[in-house]
Amino acid sequence: MKTVGFIGAYDKIDLILYLARTLVATGQKVLVVDTTVLQKAKYIVPAINPTRSYVTDFEGIDVAIGFSDYNSIKEYLGMPGHAAFSYDYALLDVDTTEMLENFDVKANDRNYFVTGMDLYSLKRGLEILSSLTEPISLTKVMFSKQILKEEDEYLNYLSLGYKIQWSDEIIYFPFETGDQTTILENQRISKIRLRKLTELYKESLLYLAQELLGNATTEADLRKAFKQLEKGV
Repeated sequence: MKTVGFIGAYDKIDLILYLARTLVATGQKVLVVDTTVLQKAKYIVPAINPTRSYVTDFEGIDVAIGFSDYNSIKEYLGMPGHAAFSYDYALLDVDTTEMLENFDVKANDRNYFVTGMDLYSLKRGLEILSSLTEPISLTKVMFSKQILKEEDEYLNYLSLGYKIQWSDEIIYFPFETGDQTTILENQRISKIRLRKLTELYKESLLYLAQELLGNATTEADLRKAFKQLEKGV
């Protein structure tokens, strides 16, 4: 199972669910774990009998809410502690130092720092990483109205002194009214519909998916699966 962390104070569960749905469309088995303080997934992912902690299916994605570590998820699923998960990917939504440690995010196959360009998202997001004693490799996922070199430079400046090794690549998502309208509509109808998202948002989503899939799926096959996903929802 490949583990992938999405770290930061920015609201990112919708992005994670859309990415998970894209991976599922290529035949992957995906677990999404919402470890955040607000547990937004509890409110936007439908569940028949929600409890304090539970795993529910949402459009082929297993979504785990209210768990403090992997072992507690295994216990809920009735798995022995030493057993391996049958998922291909686990996507973690993390916004606290405690969960960063509980889920051993430093050992993930890949980690992303997801942020908007407002000061709260930037500074609170970095604060999550303040207790790290060993460097962590992170790729920036930035939600911005404009792609500005100054924004990246400002984040680099704020992160000076942190144990962070930034990847050379930056993945940009648009902060567009159209995307926000689509995301809110999807929440209301409890569906993942990707067709109405902007082309830039979809291209960034596909880039993320291809990066995680690697050689498991060609770009052509990924795009074919994505097109079918768009038609089917």
